[in-house]
Amino acid sequence: MKKGKLFVISGPSGVGKDTIVNEYLKENDAHLSVSATTRNPREGEIHGIHYYFYTNEEFEDRIKKDDFLEYATYNNCYYGTPKSKIEEKLNEGINVILVIEVQGAKIVKEKLPETVLIFVLAPSMEEVKKRIIARGSETKEQIITRFKTAYQEINEIPKYNYVVINDIVSSAVKKIESILISEKCRV
Repeated sequence: MKKGKLFVISGPSGVGKDTIVNEYLKENDAHLSVSATTRNPREGEIHGIHYYFYTNEEFEDRIKKDDFLEYATYNNCYYGTPKSKIEEKLNEGINVILVIEVQGAKIVKEKLPETVLIFVLAPSMEEVKKRIIARGSETKEQIITRFKTAYQEINEIPKYNYVVINDIVSSAVKKIESILISEKCRV
């Protein structure tokens, strides 16, 4: 049986990564890895579905047990990718999608060089700012930090295999779909 492929989708906060992936999964088969975090849940987010929400102590205990493919701190919170489910799905021949931040993408690519990296951008930085503010879940200081981080993350684009601009969600979804199909056909 052919092994599944691992796809990492990342980019600055507010570019619509989750929106694109959720739309993609409505029509396509892949396993979406659920990340772990120590940040507070946003309204409507459910433990085990959107994220695994842990305390700092719980997260650090899992680090000691080597439970993560990668982990990093982002805006003073831990984020990590539990590895057991990913390995299981890849071995079953199922493609796995990770929606993680840029630091984590670098680590995954180092550990698993065959990983396909996709960087998502908004049409402009002004649009990123609008999207972050529209969430209504961050303080002014957090918004400023996220915006500064976005500029730093854009510098990492040359390390990615693909870039998708999320100007129209349906168009971005088609681009993601094309990338996954192309990679599945790669010799």
